[in-house]
Amino acid sequence: MPASPYLIPLHHVGSPETGYITSTQFAGNIPFDIKRVFWTQATPPGVERGHHANMATEEVLVALSGSISVLTDTGREKQKFELTHPQQGLYIPAMCWTELRFSEGATALCLTSTDFSEADYIRNYGRFLQLAEHAAL
Repeated sequence: MPASPYLIPLHHVGSPETGYITSTQFAGNIPFDIKRVFWTQATPPGVERGHHANMATEEVLVALSGSISVLTDTGREKQKFELTHPQQGLYIPAMCWTELRFSEGATALCLTSTDFSEADYIRNYGRFLQLAEHAAL
C-alpha cells in the first residue's frame, strides 16, 4: 500500500535567548537519503503552487519562515497540513498530489530523495488519479 504524508519533528538545539539551530545531522526520522535541497521564496500570497505529484521522488517540506498550507492527496485520502515553524517537516511520499499556499514572506525548504527530472512529474490531476488507482490495486 502506498505511503501517507505525515509530520516529522526536526532536531533542534538552542533557547529563546540565543536562538535555535535546526539540523538534519540527526535525521534518522527522514525516511530517505537526501539527494537534492531547494527552497522557494517570494511566492505572493494567493498564488497556489504545487499542483503535481512525483512518480518516484519523496520529499520533506519545511516552512523556514512564514507558514505554508498544504493539501495532500494520495488518491485515496486527502489531508490538510499547516506548516508554521522550522522545527517540523512534512513528509510527502511518492505518488502524492500536493497544493501549497504560502503566507506573506514564507520560505519553503524541500529535501528530496532524487535529483530533479521532469519525467518524474505528474502535472495532470486526472492522470494522477488513474495512476494512483492502478498503484492501489
